[in-house]
Amino acid sequence: MSRMTVLLALVGAGSISIGAAAYQAQPKPAVRDIQKVRDNLYFISGGDTNDRPTWTGGNVAVFVTAQGVVLVDSMLPGNGATLLQRVKSVTDKPVIMLINTHTHFDHSGSNNELPGSIEFIAHENTRANMAQASCAPVTNCAAFKGDNAKYLPKRTYKDTLSLLSGKDQINLYYFGRGHTSGDTWVVFPAVRAMHTGDMFPRKHMPFIDVPDSGGSAVEFNATLKKAVSTIKNVDTVIGGHTPTVVTWNDFREYTDFYDEFFNSVQAGLKAGKSAAELVSGYKVPPKYKDFPADPARVKANVEAIAAGK
Repeated sequence: MSRMTVLLALVGAGSISIGAAAYQAQPKPAVRDIQKVRDNLYFISGGDTNDRPTWTGGNVAVFVTAQGVVLVDSMLPGNGATLLQRVKSVTDKPVIMLINTHTHFDHSGSNNELPGSIEFIAHENTRANMAQASCAPVTNCAAFKGDNAKYLPKRTYKDTLSLLSGKDQINLYYFGRGHTSGDTWVVFPAVRAMHTGDMFPRKHMPFIDVPDSGGSAVEFNATLKKAVSTIKNVDTVIGGHTPTVVTWNDFREYTDFYDEFFNSVQAGLKAGKSAAELVSGYKVPPKYKDFPADPARVKANVEAIAAGK
């Protein structure tokens, strides 16, 4: 079996912490071109996580404000200079802020390749994950050691935080644990858009990083529903790894999908079924027939819910 085949199997099973280390040995793919979403909001796709030779990490949002450019996430390590080049292709303004949706190496990997003058912002739990003395590769704390500690977020928040003002305003929300312990939802009110990080994996069963970054399969459901009920006036959604931007209705549909999955597992457990029985018996409801149900992800989520994690 080839190294690439092994890597794909590991990631498909949710073993991203191992895959993170293995990825470093692969040739670095080219960062995609920047795409206009609306007005002063752009996005750079990281590509399909299942196509490893061309994958560059999580999607990056680029928001051009009167003061300068605000980035959301920084992809895999090795992409900092190219990200700046992509930004320069649409504006001469400098990058002044970077918001990390969470700690993972494919979303914060190039933080320490950007100018030190940038203000790095994240939820307080994400900063704590980044600042750990040691961690699994997926959590990426090794990137912020020694002189690179200056790239740790200096500005954090607990529940909500608003940045800038007027048409440049950006609202950050934390609704509880989910993919990790510190997932930030980034909303751009003036252009009715949102970046969800990895809380929204489009139509896929989520990877929930319970062991390494404080995620919770139990709280994931409540966190999604809080986002749907709290965030208003959004039409366009950038997911953590969606190849294109999608709609608010796509996000609502995903929330309903996971809610039904979660409730079916809870009901099965209450009826006395084992986690193994629930895994083997799970079928995607007909109305979500185009939602892939990766068996490894189903197993990981059922087992985490059964364990109350």
